Amino acid sequence: MGSKDCRCTVTLDMAKQIVHAAEHEAIANNWKMVIVVVDNGGHMVAMERMDGAMLGAIDVAQAKARTAILFKRPTKDYDDMIGNHYPGLRLLSNPEICPFEGGVPIMLNGEVIGAIGVSGSAPSNDTQVAETGAKALAG
Repeated sequence: MGSKDCRCTVTLDMAKQIVHAAEHEAIANNWKMVIVVVDNGGHMVAMERMDGAMLGAIDVAQAKARTAILFKRPTKDYDDMIGNHYPGLRLLSNPEICPFEGGVPIMLNGEVIGAIGVSGSAPSNDTQVAETGAKALAG
């Protein structure tokens, strides 16, 4: 591993810390959400469905997290492409892309180690909660 302390992928303990921070943000805003954390291969490490969150948000949150890790970018980028009628719309024919805000890569020591996907509220709220969770390891 060298001198850099890199974990390379999100661990269960890290995922719990991320979910806790995201849940705290959702509760503070009275949003009922599903929060999913995936490792650097896109496989689920942790999932939480808050009481009252829509069942349909489970699959959407997981798709957002997988998109964020597989393409190493926030899903908002794809949401913006659609909203701006960007020529990149052809990308959406790829079933691995979820073009809705709320998926954010998780960074540690400059590396993408996983992603968080959040669903259950307005797109900008999903992103706010996901970003809060993703920043949990930094602070």
